[in-house]
Amino acid sequence: MVKSALIAGLCAFANPAEACRLALVLAIDVSSSVDAAEDQRQRAGLAAALIAPDVQTAFLSNPDPVALFVFEWSGRYNQDDIVPWTLIRSPNDLLNAAEIILASERSHDDFPTAMGYALGHAAIQLQHMPQCLFRTIDVAGDGVNNEGFGPAAAYRAFPFGDVTVNGLLIASTDDTTPDPLFFYQTQVIRGPGAFVEVAQGFDDYEDAMRRKLIREVTPQVIGSYFLSTGQFE
Repeated sequence: MVKSALIAGLCAFANPAEACRLALVLAIDVSSSVDAAEDQRQRAGLAAALIAPDVQTAFLSNPDPVALFVFEWSGRYNQDDIVPWTLIRSPNDLLNAAEIILASERSHDDFPTAMGYALGHAAIQLQHMPQCLFRTIDVAGDGVNNEGFGPAAAYRAFPFGDVTVNGLLIASTDDTTPDPLFFYQTQVIRGPGAFVEVAQGFDDYEDAMRRKLIREVTPQVIGSYFLSTGQFE
């Protein structure tokens, strides 16, 4: 379970009513296809990625903060929150989030991959950060949906009108049908500029997460309109 003292300390930084440039939900896969060692590698990899210098620079390169939320998912009714909504204003905020992730323990290890339910949970959490300019969900996993409704049904049933969904696929050397990469590319990612980042196994999780986070949290420029100023040049 998440250490209560760390949660209490991190909650002091969170203020859901404060405006932010991006609300970012990270969903990590703890389904039965992920063994205990792989789960530890992904938690350690995510924690390390959050405090990597280039990731910190991307998070803090704009005065408007990023709001971060992290949860783990597996079966239909197995979504467990790890890091509550937290506004990232300093390196210390990222360090606190990384410490919570490292201290967390897997809640379940014997359930299938109910990705539609995970996406629904993420969409509901985004409703608690209404002041953010952009909203992004990142779903990390090593396989396709195999329980309950899939991503398409989730996109119809939950509030995804202005939400981008990216994916982090943990690739395997095994030949599987259907192909997980094709599944992520055609059924999971959603919205303008959505993408799939591929980790070549769990040992590559940290580097893939670092690349993905930099791409997601770097402030966006639309034409000559820089979002931090609110003015046309």
